[in-house]
Amino acid sequence: MNILRISKIIICLSLSIFALLVCLNNLADYGSNYAFVRHTLSMDTVFPDNTLRYRAILDPFVWSLAYGLIIFAEFLTGLLLLMGAIGLLKNMNSPLAFNRAKNWIYLGCLTGFLLWFFGFIVVGGEWFCMWQSEKWNGVEAAFRFVVLIMFTLLFTAMPESENAKK
Repeated sequence: MNILRISKIIICLSLSIFALLVCLNNLADYGSNYAFVRHTLSMDTVFPDNTLRYRAILDPFVWSLAYGLIIFAEFLTGLLLLMGAIGLLKNMNSPLAFNRAKNWIYLGCLTGFLLWFFGFIVVGGEWFCMWQSEKWNGVEAAFRFVVLIMFTLLFTAMPESENAKK
């Protein structure tokens, strides 16, 4: 038994469940996080004298579209990670196939990174100045997700020693 491979499978599966649960929660309680997107894009809770408020988007269609893209990216992240975790599990005893299955994990981590780092920290946090909002600031939470995603990516990419006792 290769404990390192089992650990990789469990960690990837856990991250998959997390992303899918975030997606499910956003669908089940659509209004709560729709308000988050609306306030972020409309920039109505940033500092009152902010000269960057010209960037605000006040179109409800765009708010809905952005929220739909977020939910889709959460689902895709979770799905890719789940496919990867299943691939790792199926190929646990085949080093070459196990390493090939890691590509699904890499894609899932990339999707999650793009969502939570680029989408929330770069676009939401900096372009729409989300960091200035006392109530609708998701930068810290997004950063935690990015750290978990990058840990999973790096840990999964770490080679397993085939000479180690199994």
